[in-house]
Amino acid sequence: MEDRQFDVLALGELLIDFTDSGRSAQGNPMFEANPGGAPCNVLAMLRKLGRTCAFIGKVGEDIFGRQLLETVRESGIDTESLIVAPEVRTTLAIVKNQPNGDRDFSFYRHPGADMMLRTEELPVERLRRARIFHFGTLSMTHPGVREATRQAVSLAASGRALISFDPNLRPPLWDSLEEARRQMEWGLAASDIVKISDNEVEFLTGETDYGRGAALLLERYPNLRLLTVTAGANGSYAYAGGAEAFVPSFLLGGTIETTGAGDTFCACVLGYLLEHGLAGLDQTGLTEMLRFANAAAYLVTTKKGAIRSMPERAQVEGLLREAELN
Repeated sequence: MEDRQFDVLALGELLIDFTDSGRSAQGNPMFEANPGGAPCNVLAMLRKLGRTCAFIGKVGEDIFGRQLLETVRESGIDTESLIVAPEVRTTLAIVKNQPNGDRDFSFYRHPGADMMLRTEELPVERLRRARIFHFGTLSMTHPGVREATRQAVSLAASGRALISFDPNLRPPLWDSLEEARRQMEWGLAASDIVKISDNEVEFLTGETDYGRGAALLLERYPNLRLLTVTAGANGSYAYAGGAEAFVPSFLLGGTIETTGAGDTFCACVLGYLLEHGLAGLDQTGLTEMLRFANAAAYLVTTKKGAIRSMPERAQVEGLLREAELN
């Protein structure tokens, strides 16, 4: 595409993930304040891949908002469209790791700055000049920010950007799961590229078989040009134009937590598309894409947090070379 200001423009939540950090000497639980938020996590990994990125969102004019602004700038993400609002506090998430590997989320967001973005605050020309526009459902939980998100999708599509969507289901943030389903379905119908997790496939289709669930989604949403399914330790799947691929996860030990793994995976998929395009993706290309994305996702699980824990391209390539030798 010609005359594109950014490779990827993302809109949504930018928040502090208070991640489980064990217990103090007194036996109290401790949490580390890690900068995060799925859309900006994606951009942080894309910057590691050398892509130009900008973020649209809102943080509070408080200690956490300042931390986030500094972190995003440090990552090389353009912050011109990141609004610092004095009238509302930065959104916070408490992430507790469970013994089975799942995570329990508690959000402080009533309201949070990210949900206060409004349509009139959107950077119209930027949205029309992005190669890819990426969003998720956390910016669709409340009417005002939902309207802004939908308008942003429309503006980006009018500029011929590819639309990328991550359903990113977080039940505590919705008034009802039926409302969550409706907004996820809207996102699927509006997008070219979707990264979805295995539990979200089951939520939307009732299928525990990823292949059958993916087939149902592709039948319901013929607009989808690439669908990827992440299944944690069970690997990842990709479907595009009749071609499909599966690549197992990297199970090498050393995992600390999984925060940001799906976002890292998503960023690597978008990075691959920026380099190779969507047209003509076959099983070989999908497999190559998934291997790189799985390797990067594994590496981010060996550190805490997301934005500041994204691996360098050389680290991912080194892991892939090592895997080929073993």
